[in-house]
Amino acid sequence: MKNGKVTLLSAGPGALDLLTLRAARVLGEADVLLVDDLANPEIATLAPQARVIAVGKRGGCRSTPQAFIERMMCRFAKRGAHVVRVKGGDALMFGRAGEEMTALRRAGVPVEIVNGISSAFAAAAGLGMSLTHRDHCAGVTFVTAHRQDGSAPNWAALAATGTTLAIYMGLHRVEALSATLLAHLDADTPAGAVQWAGTQQERRMVTTLGRLAADVRAQGFASPAILLVGGAVGEAAAGMGVMSECAEEVVARAA
Repeated sequence: MKNGKVTLLSAGPGALDLLTLRAARVLGEADVLLVDDLANPEIATLAPQARVIAVGKRGGCRSTPQAFIERMMCRFAKRGAHVVRVKGGDALMFGRAGEEMTALRRAGVPVEIVNGISSAFAAAAGLGMSLTHRDHCAGVTFVTAHRQDGSAPNWAALAATGTTLAIYMGLHRVEALSATLLAHLDADTPAGAVQWAGTQQERRMVTTLGRLAADVRAQGFASPAILLVGGAVGEAAAGMGVMSECAEEVVARAA
């Protein structure tokens, strides 16, 4: 019996042509695909010999328990299968890769990682902006809007970094996070939102921090979405020819 292993594969933001060449090769070698809910389901066409199992995980929705996913990976790999755990975006960015690597290593299962494009990069590309910009910031901070216990990150400390804030899973808490950031940043700080970044369903909006919560609600934005806050977002507004002060004028374009 051949030796099994697990590959944590980054499916990128959605478009199959954004997959890496390595990802395409690994998919062709897969025996079992465990496919994340946010990954493009058409990715299975690149793994014609694989058994495909959906293991959806979406915030606020019924999800496959993490412990069950880890047991499946270990069980199939120990039977000699090459298990490919397909994750949306980059596997190492808010994808529970750390938990899965720990479980696999404890079980003695070899694990490798294939990197990809995280949704914050796809969102920035859609807006036509750089996440870093020498005129506006010293870097970028990737942050999830809530921890495992439901608590919020230290928004005051994050605001003080002077970096572009790329906020994952923040739409449901946009009112609270905006209010907290406004205690430390100007209301006219550029902000943006991108829904379904990197897909045919992509929607984009540029506004200000002071209007961010009202505008995403008025425009009907829904998850999955990335929120971007910081001076560099103003470059997107300049490129679109808009920095709106009212919801009716906010850019919200379908790709």
